[in-house]
Amino acid sequence: MASQPQDQTMQVAAEWWARLREPGAGDDVAEQWLAWTSEDERHLQAFEQVSALAEQLGTLDQVSRQSLAKEFVRPVSAQRRWLPLAAAASIAAVMLGGAVYIGWTQHAAGITAQVYQSGIAQNRDFTLPDGTKVALGADSTLSVKYGSGERDVEVRNGEAYFEVVHDSRRPFVVMVGDVTVRDIGTAFDVRRTGERVMVAVTQGRVAIADRHANAGQHNSLEATAGQRVSYDPDASSMTVDIVTPAQATAWRSNRLEFIDEPLGVVVANLNRYAGKPLHVADPNLNALIYTGTIRTDAIDSWIEALPQVFPLQVSREAGGVVLSDARHVQR
Repeated sequence: MASQPQDQTMQVAAEWWARLREPGAGDDVAEQWLAWTSEDERHLQAFEQVSALAEQLGTLDQVSRQSLAKEFVRPVSAQRRWLPLAAAASIAAVMLGGAVYIGWTQHAAGITAQVYQSGIAQNRDFTLPDGTKVALGADSTLSVKYGSGERDVEVRNGEAYFEVVHDSRRPFVVMVGDVTVRDIGTAFDVRRTGERVMVAVTQGRVAIADRHANAGQHNSLEATAGQRVSYDPDASSMTVDIVTPAQATAWRSNRLEFIDEPLGVVVANLNRYAGKPLHVADPNLNALIYTGTIRTDAIDSWIEALPQVFPLQVSREAGGVVLSDARHVQR
């Protein structure tokens, strides 16, 4: 049984979790929350535990959720009878099974950092403290840094879909390799494959810029709903084409959509969902262009059909699947 002071801290953390998600919550609430977390490192730890349990409760079926709540949750008030979450929060990380890791770190000047990670073949949905909704693709890493005047997010690898709560006084900026994506009241998808970046806008518009463009070089644009922007690091250029919302977020429904993309990019993204990794033995195969849909629950069928599309052969080995150039084998 936790001590009374710890119980009280957990209760306050749960209250903050709820306040930050209320429709009318603004900058003042966020600033008060930051001030509370900076008072004592245990405050931030408690908030992390509450967030972890709340995330887990959202993924359970109704019977499991009710069972967990009945066992661990103690009523506090008629309005919020589920608070303070308490002991259940401490087991949430185990229940998540490694699908996502949420860790808060306190920095100087009231800034907090947060890291999310998903496992192979495991997509994950969660909500950031400002109410922004995020869908994290499989085998992806996202870091978030929030302060009173900034909301900075970095997609380190993989894919994420954002439904941003717009705040002109506190911009929402996503960094993806050499590219920055600035929200202008938006929902958009970001995919990072090495240093290649794909941004697909489903609602509103975003401002996209090359952070490392040479002095005097103008390499930025605004993309609106229905547009997809591709960044090629080799050419340091961005191209725009058309994409539907269904195509942009197909991965959330177990479908990977590719439109005129190099086979190397296709394989890299497929490996985020594959039980056994694919390896491209001959580098020249990486440049082959692929367009099509791959179901993440039927990857083996797609692999078997590849030799009918490309001049390659498929070999299954202990370490995974190897794709080699059939033209080299025939010589």
